[in-house]
Amino acid sequence: MIKKGKEEIIYLLNKCIEKFEAENGTILTKNTNRKNYEPLAITLSDISAQLPVTSEKYGHQEYEADIASESKKYPFRKYDITGGQVRDALMGLVANPRPFLVDTCYIYLFGIGRLQFEKNPLDPELLTEKAEVNTADSYSILHDNQRLKSELTQLQKKQSKNKKTYFIQLSLLFVGLTLTLLLMNLKVSSMHDELEELKQDFSITPLSITKQEKEALEGIWICYTGSPQARISDTDRSRKVVMNIATFKEKRGYFLYKRYGASFNHLGYAQFDNPTTISIHSRLVTLDQKILSPRHSLLQLDTNKKFLNAISASWNFDVGDKNKVIGIREVYTKIGTGGELEEILNSVENAECKCKIIRWKKPNGEMEEFRLKNNPLDSLKPAMLHSLLNEKSILVKDLEDSVLIKH
Repeated sequence: MIKKGKEEIIYLLNKCIEKFEAENGTILTKNTNRKNYEPLAITLSDISAQLPVTSEKYGHQEYEADIASESKKYPFRKYDITGGQVRDALMGLVANPRPFLVDTCYIYLFGIGRLQFEKNPLDPELLTEKAEVNTADSYSILHDNQRLKSELTQLQKKQSKNKKTYFIQLSLLFVGLTLTLLLMNLKVSSMHDELEELKQDFSITPLSITKQEKEALEGIWICYTGSPQARISDTDRSRKVVMNIATFKEKRGYFLYKRYGASFNHLGYAQFDNPTTISIHSRLVTLDQKILSPRHSLLQLDTNKKFLNAISASWNFDVGDKNKVIGIREVYTKIGTGGELEEILNSVENAECKCKIIRWKKPNGEMEEFRLKNNPLDSLKPAMLHSLLNEKSILVKDLEDSVLIKH
């Protein structure tokens, strides 16, 4: 019997990665960054896009044709596989993977679909097996433990017979601890000096913030950005915007910053450069802590305004080599403080809205939900946001007329 669900797709994707790396002479870094999986996803999509016409050839289930996909390119065709889908399935976040992803993996690895593979399994690792319990290790551990106890008892008896040796050893231990503490104190002092030098050179936490400044920034914010308008791969990018949810949490004079986007999250820190100007440094979230798509924003606080404009050196976050550096105006508005944020992924609700869901449990117990996805600019309220987030809010690094669709 063939494995199913999460166990099956994790094995298949790992084998696909091995084959892709061997054929292309490259290494795919396995972490939470969806872009690392895009080269494999594009290769698999070349197969999945043909599924409506290859059921007889490869022996897989039939798939409905999508006439609208004929005029579209990756990743906007019906059966395209994205880096995010590969990442989520590989990380074990998908209990019931999409059939076209499973069939595509079988075709890529074995040249046949899943139905044909069931008739003639070519890889025994995909067959279910019962796990065997091995008790030998437990016995070995107990045996070794008893032996060590016996040896320890004998050692203690020998030490008690010679008090002079005991006191010499104790004295040497005291001297050793004293020297160790002295060296540790010197090391800590040196590290403190290096830290102070680093803070001065990089202007880290240049201000001691007040309680009023802390309360003005700390909390939960909505950030509106028009970066989808600069994604060349999306032919329908005109006047698209997306809402993000950002949090600022004070920590020893600076603020931990996390930003939830529709497709990926940002992580970083923020600090007061002067009493009204905030510097926000962030990057895409990755498991290996590498700096990917770094960005820097300047936000000026004004208690008399509900919506605050920020200028950011950022990216259009497009696929592959289409990911470009841009300058962009973003709009922040604070919606509250405290409570907890919950990120909802791979649920029925996500599939229905084709979006990421963030739920905010407020301190009073009330729940508020945010659905993050690309939306038409004209749907934003109030209308004054339209002129702040249109294509004029974006500055491209190079003079490429094809990046933005102008009006």
